[in-house]
Amino acid sequence: VQLQASGGGLVQAGGSLRLSCAASGRAFSTYVMGWFRQAPGKEREFVAAISWSGVGTNYVESVQGRFTISRDNAKNTVYLQMNSLKPEDTAVYYCAAVQNGSAWRLRNADLYTYWGQGTQVTVSS
Repeated sequence: VQLQASGGGLVQAGGSLRLSCAASGRAFSTYVMGWFRQAPGKEREFVAAISWSGVGTNYVESVQGRFTISRDNAKNTVYLQMNSLKPEDTAVYYCAAVQNGSAWRLRNADLYTYWGQGTQVTVSS
């Protein structure tokens, strides 16, 4: 499967952005989808994940209550709605996919098989 992330940009603190990740290929609904981010000089960090059906979600504590992950299996797309953005959210955001039904419960980037190219999110103070 190929992943194409989009929706990044420059926003002021307190603002919102919605990231999208479009998947090509078959059987999108059988993939757990995740969002990760990497800030300059830092390691890649788990942000959120969603189960095949969309019922199960998992968030890193720093974004809980501000970010929402969702998916539309009919459109082969996963979204990350980001509200109340903070300067510390500045990073390149990556979407990822894996055919492992339990992966959404975990936060390990090594579990994911496919990765998008990343989209830059910059939050100014």
